[in-house]
Amino acid sequence: MFGSLGFTELILILFIVLIIFGAGKLPQLGEGLGKAIKGFKKSVHEADAIEAEAQAAQQQAAAPQAIQSTPTQAAPVAEQPSAQPVPHA
Repeated sequence: MFGSLGFTELILILFIVLIIFGAGKLPQLGEGLGKAIKGFKKSVHEADAIEAEAQAAQQQAAAPQAIQSTPTQAAPVAEQPSAQPVPHA
């Protein structure tokens, strides 16, 4: 994660943050950062679960449609005799 940053650079950054925010705010900053990371991970996992659930629902919906869309052979319709006019006497 910190491939280009060495130990000395991290200590220097921590020292600057300590000067800017003070020792009293550091625990609150750490807690806020931890909650933010935890919330982000939770939302990513929930999004993956929702996406997987949606894909499963699409697959289930696609299966019945595929069965219904196959053409079925209709039974031949028997032709009714044509009605001829009856002559009046």
